[in-house]
Order: sequence, then structure tokens, then C-alpha cells
Amino acid sequence: MSYQTFSLQVDQQIAHLQLNRPDACNAMNKAFWQEFPEALKALDTEAEARVLVISSQGKHFSAGMDLEIFTQPDPQMFNGEAGRRAEAVRRLVMQLQTCFNLLEEIRMPVISAVQGGCIGGALDLVCATDMRYCTAEAYFTVKETELGMTADLGTLQRLPQLIPSGLARELAYTARKLSADEALKVGFVNRVYPTQEAMLDDVMDIAAQITSQSPLAVTGCKQMINYARDHSVQDSLSYMATWQAGMFQPEDMMQTFSAKMSGKAPEYKPLRKIAAPFSGK
Repeated sequence: MSYQTFSLQVDQQIAHLQLNRPDACNAMNKAFWQEFPEALKALDTEAEARVLVISSQGKHFSAGMDLEIFTQPDPQMFNGEAGRRAEAVRRLVMQLQTCFNLLEEIRMPVISAVQGGCIGGALDLVCATDMRYCTAEAYFTVKETELGMTADLGTLQRLPQLIPSGLARELAYTARKLSADEALKVGFVNRVYPTQEAMLDDVMDIAAQITSQSPLAVTGCKQMINYARDHSVQDSLSYMATWQAGMFQPEDMMQTFSAKMSGKAPEYKPLRKIAAPFSGK
């Protein structure tokens, strides 16, 4: 499929979604909020890709929410009786949250590769990815605070899980920029690169390493790590045992051992496509 706000290709089991509105600093307009979840669901359904890389064109990764969302709002959204108006706004925010929640819910790991500014809603996005990499001039900012609103799409929930809570609060309260060097120091990003080209080369190499592993083992790692973040150690261990009881199968391990003996790369079966309920496919 083709999209207005980004390009999407799958090559050698690596999906690359690249924001392609550089003249608008890759701001997230209304079309983005429709297309982005559709693309993620399609990738997860087809199961052709085993890892997703998200990058962008131009000077900045993304300026976050497009100003058209604020300057040209739905006139029905903010009019009418107060209780129903509030319920509609709450539902809209939750719908937008779902767009980034999908990054955690899809079966494949997601890698974000950031250059320049990662601002507002873009920070919500990258906080929901499994791994983050950036260029030396990159920066991250909770821009919403400076605009007079509270960030509402996941940064305030996820960022304190990724960096020290005190620093997350400082960034949220002040809206100051988190530089690439500081982001690396506190573990928010895995690596910093001198150029975007160097970053993408290395990120694609990391993605290729992921695709060389058993997709069942990799998705199990993602499921377990995300579950452990939100539950106690004991609950997470119990869920791990339950997962292993159902998902652990010797076929992939035999494939690994056979490949090591033969000196060839193992060829793991892909995850199954997600069929529609009762479709029989």
C-alpha cells in the first residue's frame, strides 16, 4: 500500500517506515493518525517482516502533532453539553493513544532512528518503540508543556520507565531539550552516530541480526519484557512459565543446532499470519 505521510517497504524481512514530509518537519497531520495504525496492523497481520525500523527524511525526525489539529479542530468536539463534550475528548485521546500502543502490541520489535528534533508527539512515538538510536545533533523535548497542555499520548507514562524518574519529571515540567549525549548517558538511546547515514547503516545491521533469530523466540522476548515492566517479578515469572509451557517447541532449537553443525544459517519458519475470526484461513 502507498501512504501520504510516510513510505513503507519490506525487504529481507525488515520493514522500514520512513516519515516523508520533511518540508513540514514530518509533523503528524490528520492523515498520519489514520495511516499509521493501518500500516502497523497490516505488518503484524501479514507477518512478512520480523522487525520494524522507523526513521524520517529531512532535518528533523518529527515536530510532533501538526498545528492543523489545534488550529482546525472538529467544531463538534468542543461544543455542546459539558459532560458529553468531555466524554468525546477523552475518547479521542484514547484513540490517538492506541496508535502508539500498537508499537508495543505488534509481534515484531520496533526500532526508532532519530535525527534532529524529536518533539512532542514524536517523543510519545519513540518512547513506545523497543530501541532508540539517534544522531549527535538530535534532541528530545516534551513540547506540550511549553504549549500549555499536558502530554497525553504516552510520554509521561513510558519515559519514567526508561530514564530516572526525577529526570523525566524535570523534562516534563520544564520542556527543556534532552540532548543526544545526555540521552545516551541516561540510557534513553542505545547509540549516537555522527550522521544519519551512519545511523541507518548500523540500525539496519541490528535489524538484520534480529531477523536471523527465531521469530517465535524474539516475539516471546518482547512479550515477556513488556509484561515484566507492568507487573511484579513473581507475576512475570509465572507468566513466563505459562508462555513457555505453550510456546516452547523444539523445532527452532533443532534448526539452530543443525545449522551450527552444517555451517549454514538457520531458516526459521515465520510467524503465522493473523487471520480474521472464523475465516478458516
